[in-house]
Amino acid sequence: MTTLADWLTRISAIRSGPEIEMGLERIRPIFERMQAAPACPVFLVAGTNGKGSVCAYLDAILRAAGYRVARYTSPHIHRFNERVVVDGVEAPDEALVAAFDAVEAARGELALTFFEYTTLAAFHLFAAAKLDAWVIEVGLGGRLDATNILDADCAVITSIGIDHTEFLGATRELIAVEKAGILRRGRQAVIAEPDPPASLTHSANGHGAHAHYIGRDFGWHRVAEAPQQWGFWFRQTAALGGNDGITHRHGLPIPALRGGYQLGNAAAALAALHCLRDRLPVAQGAVKQGLIEVEWPGRFQVLPGRPVTVLDVGHNEHAAVALERALADMAYFPVTHAVFAMLRDKDMGAVIAAVRGRIDEWHVAPLPGPRGADVAVLQSALQQCGVPDRQIHRYDSVADAYAAARKLAAEADRIVVFGSFLTVAQVSGA
Repeated sequence: MTTLADWLTRISAIRSGPEIEMGLERIRPIFERMQAAPACPVFLVAGTNGKGSVCAYLDAILRAAGYRVARYTSPHIHRFNERVVVDGVEAPDEALVAAFDAVEAARGELALTFFEYTTLAAFHLFAAAKLDAWVIEVGLGGRLDATNILDADCAVITSIGIDHTEFLGATRELIAVEKAGILRRGRQAVIAEPDPPASLTHSANGHGAHAHYIGRDFGWHRVAEAPQQWGFWFRQTAALGGNDGITHRHGLPIPALRGGYQLGNAAAALAALHCLRDRLPVAQGAVKQGLIEVEWPGRFQVLPGRPVTVLDVGHNEHAAVALERALADMAYFPVTHAVFAMLRDKDMGAVIAAVRGRIDEWHVAPLPGPRGADVAVLQSALQQCGVPDRQIHRYDSVADAYAAARKLAAEADRIVVFGSFLTVAQVSGA
């Protein structure tokens, strides 16, 4: 009997070409052959950072409102099943095996990338279920990503930062054009990037989407007299079928996901829900419940116990800046230890520079695979950023680095594990 592990091994090697190959020409005929189109509203979420968190908010709030929701995200931290979730439950192995069987039967002679294969399998599984909404995270970019085979009823762009430049371009302007490719004429779009490049606004207009921009059309604010609450507002227009004016949600609880930047992600999710409120109405109680119950591991996740340990999958400059701000907002800690490992094709210097001021001791380790940076590369990057050798400690594995950090850290200190999904996985799974 073919197992899920068998399938994952097989599809990892099914193409002889590159691991990432952008475009919809391979996936489109198979998608149409499989008849996997959704029969319910679709949220498609793109962005350099924050897109997974927005998906988590949408999923949690919609389920709190009583809807059956599909959620597709990537990558996973521990199990592949984490990527494909129906009604809050990870897809079981047998369902995923059956979905991969269906893709195999439909693909004919067409060779697919790993992500194309898994995307089709997830959509097949979702289409067979009775669902009220699909919440889909874009894998890479937008325009040519496999998930863009769907026509989103509401597209969300969370942020525009510099990452994956070999595929998306070297500037925010070029990257914005790629991400704007998920927008559709006459449909809703939420732009949660507070400083959108001109190319994003131009592309949104060119695509003919009804775009709503954070700070202009929606936003959030803290409540000074009630620090554990916040508020959301949305500028209502005739394009949404109502009268002009501003809609408010007051007295919202601070989200369960830590970090001040998460209010922006939560506001993006609320804006997307507001855009489709006629098809998916959500009461205030469901919004509050979803904000309290939302879970998204590895995103400024604070583990219980002492010393305080923070897990963050951030692996680019934009994410590192957000991590630094979140660390700054925490209580005082005498010493902060970093367990740090990255992929060699990421901008290590920019990441280190963003957080260096919050780190006292660096515990570095290699990551597995050809893309993983070894300790010599990590040490060199730290030295180039001005970190003295006495603050750099080398280990053979992330697990060893974390064990050493825990041994050296006092109860009042702090440990931050970051740099990659792989880094967090090797600690959170221990």
